[in-house]
Amino acid sequence: MAAVVTYEFYLQVYGGGLSEAAFGLALPAASRHVRWLVGGAEPSDDELEAYQKAVCAAVDAFAEFGEGQVGGFSIGDFKVTHYEDEGTTGEEIATADALKELVGTSLAFCGVR
Repeated sequence: MAAVVTYEFYLQVYGGGLSEAAFGLALPAASRHVRWLVGGAEPSDDELEAYQKAVCAAVDAFAEFGEGQVGGFSIGDFKVTHYEDEGTTGEEIATADALKELVGTSLAFCGVR
């Protein structure tokens, strides 16, 4: 069974707040990341919703922070830098957020070493 995450699931079940366009842009990276995180294991029927929520959590992280180094931004003279710990990456944030959704499933530490 393929663990598909739709925008409707993201909005209605997970409670996400991204636009459909932003969701669509972040979904491929989030899906790949969670699949890697669980070692390619397919979720059982009982684990499906937790898996889908983990993908949603990764979508939010990648949409906000990207896949690389977390840093800052500037608009004109206004600058924000290091709003996360120095050295943190979007991937690390996505991993932590996705694992929180997988707690209690057999998928939680399948691919994490």
